[in-house]
Amino acid sequence: MAHSAISQRLVACLLNVSEARRKELVETVARAAVFDSNGGRREGTTVLNIFNDQDYNRSVITIVASIDCIKEAVLSACEQACRLIDMSAYAGGHPTMGAVDLVPLYPLGEEVGLGDCAKEARAVAAGLTERVSGTSAFFFGWADSPQHRGLAQRRKEMGWFRKNPDTGAIRPDVGPLPQKRYGLTGIGASPYVMNCNVTIDTQDLALGRSIAMSIRESTPGGIPGVQVLALPHEGAVEIACNVESMKGNPPSQVGERGEPWPTFSIGGQLYCHAPASLITARVAELAGRQGVATKGTALVGFTPHECRGLAERALSLGIAEFWKELRRLHM
Repeated sequence: MAHSAISQRLVACLLNVSEARRKELVETVARAAVFDSNGGRREGTTVLNIFNDQDYNRSVITIVASIDCIKEAVLSACEQACRLIDMSAYAGGHPTMGAVDLVPLYPLGEEVGLGDCAKEARAVAAGLTERVSGTSAFFFGWADSPQHRGLAQRRKEMGWFRKNPDTGAIRPDVGPLPQKRYGLTGIGASPYVMNCNVTIDTQDLALGRSIAMSIRESTPGGIPGVQVLALPHEGAVEIACNVESMKGNPPSQVGERGEPWPTFSIGGQLYCHAPASLITARVAELAGRQGVATKGTALVGFTPHECRGLAERALSLGIAEFWKELRRLHM
């Protein structure tokens, strides 16, 4: 298939796994997405980035492939992660319920719709529970048919935000009751969700939670599309944001430097998302009122535009392990 045709059929998966302290293990999971069990290259597939957070003991692996290849790439990585990560021995500072905690599929190309990604997400769930006995999953977004409940709502229903969830009360959509080794995996499809984390220079978690509540979408005056937690992180507090893309024209709010909300389209429908600079500026303002400074902002992966652009470059050059190229660029 020609490169231009592939670029219009791209899908991204920001695979969240509950391990970051064993770097080689995480890279083994990533390689399973782009190489088969015999070491053969999976065509039309690349891993753009691996984001490791050792304090949280959580990694995010950015896999991009054509819609025709995404299921096997993601499923193979999930299968490998389940072999290597034992949730009964897990320790980390981030909420999680599964060795493979989250499998979100996002359309990047014009010829891929949310329904296409939902179909592949459900196929990944079915394949995982068939290949790895004892795994279980819940659906969110467009894969959660017909309700299309969002990730935050489904996580709340499953007890994801609780320190010690009652796994016996959980009813997965696929598979048995969650088992200690594998836990529970969230699998779904939605417009692109960006992860933006702002660290404030304090150990005052109550202040962090107050800031999180102020910028959360559900709060009057909050930032549209932002779901947020405040978490202890490396001796400070991190305001960890999921930045959801929203249907329609951007709101009037702008970023710190006056830049507009980035936009993209899915099947001719316009979507937009809050810029990271707006989130950073709002957190800095709220923290500053209490005499607390920000330490920095980290994007986990990329914006939708960056993700597609880098994927097109990686695939046109035939680079499977593109994350290694990124590391060389930033050394």
